[in-house]
Parts: sequence; structure tokens; C-alpha cells
Amino acid sequence: MDAASKFIEAVRRPENEVSLERLALLVAANARPQLEIDLCVREIDRIAARVNPGDLESLRQVLFSEEGFRGNTNDYYDADNSMLDTVLTRRVGIPITLSVLTIAVARRAGIGLVGIGMPGHFLVRSTSDLDVFLDPFGGGLVLRETECEHLFHQSQGSDARFGSGYLAPVGTFAIVERMLNNLLSIHRSRADTRSQLWVARLRAELPQATVLQRADVAIALANGGHFDTSAELFEHLAQGADPSTANTLRAARDRMRSLMN
Repeated sequence: MDAASKFIEAVRRPENEVSLERLALLVAANARPQLEIDLCVREIDRIAARVNPGDLESLRQVLFSEEGFRGNTNDYYDADNSMLDTVLTRRVGIPITLSVLTIAVARRAGIGLVGIGMPGHFLVRSTSDLDVFLDPFGGGLVLRETECEHLFHQSQGSDARFGSGYLAPVGTFAIVERMLNNLLSIHRSRADTRSQLWVARLRAELPQATVLQRADVAIALANGGHFDTSAELFEHLAQGADPSTANTLRAARDRMRSLMN
């Protein structure tokens, strides 16, 4: 079974039965089919074995001081920052992949952490002390809510409105969706049509995928010159959409057909 099939199989299971880090590694394996996922998992196991069970400060010491994980401030938009296997190798990443790693290590060490999908900067939060947040991109810095808000304004602008709901926990599938959103944005900016397609296809398999997100597969197909297949997918999606969305999708279908002539 290839990585895409394994990913699809995983996201069709109940969310609480799915390993966040394995799902993230399956994303990476779509870019690098020879990736040995079990080796990456064993590396996470190795790191976690050095953490004192139940000790959040020990987790911070091991991950960020001893192992040296940190945010990639030199090349933030490098696609490899969104690949957990590369983060394990290079010890640098973006907030969300570093958070996935932190959650995975914490779980093995008996420390409860959840992902916090704050716009612009992903964080983690303790499940035992709801006022304690960690910023893995910032070297595991401990934050309180006011400091999270300050971080939000740094990325979103001083005039952006902060809501306490931004600090609500998010589940495994939402985290992986955000990782795929990041990758899709990067590959679009670089006109990498092959990568756009596999990323869009994975995201379309998530249980929460919208019709318009599934339509991104058709857009990626069109970007790669596959206008006939794109048109077929637009029509298929239109059949199950509300009338307004269906009209938009059929207009896109017609544009694809015109490009075939």
C-alpha cells in the first residue's frame, strides 16, 4: 500500500484512534516515497525516553536545549519545514510541525499537551494547567494568554482582533489540514503543479473537507494541463453541491472544456 492509500485509510478511522505523528509522516512520505516512517517514529521514541515522565520542564529541556529543536527563521517558507521527517533530521521547522513533534514526545512521556490553532502561529497547551502554553517555534517558551495575544498581533498585525477562541484546542485532523494548507500555499507560490496535486488530493480525503477544498484537486489538475479530468471532477462535485456552489463549479467545468478545444 502506498503512502496516499495509507493516509486515506487512516483518516477514515475515528480521529481518536489516529496517531498524529504517523499521519504527519504519511504526508511527508507522499513527497518522498522511500521514507521509512518507523525509523522516524523510533527517533521520537528515543527523544521521549530521555524526558522525565510527567515533567513538562524536562520535556522543554530535552527537546529545545539538548536536542536543539528550533524555528527556522532563515527560510520559513521552505516546504521541508512542513515535513516531520526533515524536522527530525535538521532540527528546524515551523510552528505546526514543531508542535506535532512536541505533542508526540509529550504523550510518550505521560505529559498532556494539545494543539492550539492560533492564526498565524501554532502553539501547544497543557491539559493539566489550562493557563500554560508552549511556543515550540520559540524554543519551547512558556506563555500565558496575554503573551499568546501579543504573539498573535506580531503575526497578524496590531489592528487584528484577537478572540479567546483562537486558543481553543484542535484535533488531529484539523492539525493535518493546516499542515496541508501550508504546503498547498507554498507549492502554488512556486508553480509546482505536481506537488499541488498530491497535497490537494490528501486534503480532499479529510473528513472535514469542503466541496471547495475538493475542487482544489480539479484546479491542481488544470494547472498541470489535465483539463479533461479537471472538467469531469468539477461536474462530479457540482452534482452534490448546493445550487449556488454547483453553478460556480459548472462554470469552472465549462472553462476547462473550452481549454480542451
